[in-house]
Amino acid sequence: MKSCFIFIAFVSLLCSCKGSHSVDDTNVLVKVKDRTLFRSDIESVIPRGISSTDSLLFAENLVKKWVKDALVYDVALRNLGEEKTEIDKLVEEYRHSLIRYRYQEKLVKERLSVNIRESEKLNYYEENQKKFVLDKSLIKGLFLKVPADAPGLSEVKKWYRSNSESSLERIEKYSIQNALIYEYFYDRWVDFDDVMDNIPMHVSNANSFLKANKYVEFADSAYCYLLNIQEYILSGSVAPYDYAESQIVDMLLNQKKVDFLRDFENDLYNNAIRRGEVLFNSADPH
Repeated sequence: MKSCFIFIAFVSLLCSCKGSHSVDDTNVLVKVKDRTLFRSDIESVIPRGISSTDSLLFAENLVKKWVKDALVYDVALRNLGEEKTEIDKLVEEYRHSLIRYRYQEKLVKERLSVNIRESEKLNYYEENQKKFVLDKSLIKGLFLKVPADAPGLSEVKKWYRSNSESSLERIEKYSIQNALIYEYFYDRWVDFDDVMDNIPMHVSNANSFLKANKYVEFADSAYCYLLNIQEYILSGSVAPYDYAESQIVDMLLNQKKVDFLRDFENDLYNNAIRRGEVLFNSADPH
């Protein structure tokens, strides 16, 4: 009889999936002590498009899992003893921290300007050079990975060494049909190691390699790899401003956020003291 009742409840649930989600007695599906599972809780997670039979099985498994969880929770609650007090304290501390964090993030988003003036970024860069020392080498140039049997490869080997506009146009047109990888980065700094990850050759010392090589040609049985190193900056040097700019913006925004929240807390504290909302039992610490 009990299984029949559950079956009818599930059928009723599945038939009402398009109905109201109101929380009332008719919405109650099952209770365990003071915990309640509502029909709307289940219907909201039943996948759309599945058959009535699968929906029934899915809902039945969910309810059974929920009931088991509620029963285990109830037993644990009665048997933890003093540990429950510690858990309650940890939960309250977490709740406190979460509410505080969410509100601070909301406050920062609503009130803190994310606009950083160019002069601010330049001043920060000039005054904090040690923060931007590179732990990797950077290069500008272009890189090609071309099948070893691609047509006109000898011409490409001439073009990639040239900085002329016509050579670059030829490479670009050629790469559309023939190159597996074509990367043009004359206009920006990139990590040398990231580029070399595409070439199956070992470089033990990037700084020494860059000093000795402007053009890199390497071939295996399948591909030819061509790298033009137009400019380089060695690891241990200060990163160029245009490379460090995004990092500078992050640093300045983070500092602005720290300063904003510190000032907000100080204003809150001082105003509360002035209004007499904070009462000290000992000597006034402020």
